[in-house]
Order: sequence, then C-alpha cells, then structure tokens
Amino acid sequence: MNAESDERTGESAADGDKGARQETTPDTTGGAEGAPLGSRAPEFIKARRTLHLSWQVGVFVVGLAVVGAGIVMLPLPGPGWLVIFAGMAIWATEFVWAQLVLRWTKRKVTEAAQRALDPRVRRRNIILTSIGLVIIGVLLAIYLWKFGFVMPWKIDE
Repeated sequence: MNAESDERTGESAADGDKGARQETTPDTTGGAEGAPLGSRAPEFIKARRTLHLSWQVGVFVVGLAVVGAGIVMLPLPGPGWLVIFAGMAIWATEFVWAQLVLRWTKRKVTEAAQRALDPRVRRRNIILTSIGLVIIGVLLAIYLWKFGFVMPWKIDE
C-alpha cells in the first residue's frame, strides 16, 4: 500500500498504521464495547517520542510499586488483591497487555459472579459449608472431651 489513499477503504497508509496500533476487541463486561487499546497519554506527550518513553517508564514504575505493595499485602493485613488490580489498572492506562489482562479478569469475575448466583451452586455451597462446620464441631468436641480447655502446647502427654 502506498502513501496515497486506498480506493477501497478510503484511508491512507498512515491511517492504516495508526489503526493497527489501536486495535479493538469486543468487551463482554458491559463497559465501553470495542474501546481502543493503547496509550491514554495526553497528545502532547505522545507527539514527542522521548517524552512518551519517559511517561511509559514512569507509569511502569508507579504500577510496579503498587503491584509490589499489593503482593506484600497478600500475607500481611491489607487489601492485597484490590491493590494488585489497582496497579494493573495503572499499567492499563499505557500498556495494551495490561488492558487485555484487565478485560480478561473482568470477564472471568463477571462469569464467576453469575455462576455464584445460580441457585443450584448456592445450595451446593451451603451444603458443603454446613458439612465442613459439622466436621470442625465434631473435632473440637473430641478435643475438648479428651483434653479439656487446654491449649495444645500445654498438654502434658
């Protein structure tokens, strides 16, 4: 294709290259369907390659710090997964791979929520939870019957 406009599509070669960079995929989460992928940096930043690269490095570092904090919060007190997803959202403002990961995650969470609201699944979950609680209660009763109300590290047997 040359730099002149293509008679079939009515777009120039430069428009075709820009369209290839900002591809669209269908969004099944009820959000903006077919929202463009790619950088959401302001136009004056995108116009200068060095500034845009610096912007991307900054977004990556900030996102990495937030994701790192979320990973630290997984075993420690704090909303670990929420912070990790916030870091991914920061990355998604600049990187297509993060946008695709977030779309996939939103789709899977929506599907899981729909499955969890299914009456058969809810009934099964309630039954399994009840069985688990009964087993824990029986084990606790056996422990109390055998040792009384004593912590395990203070048993003299």
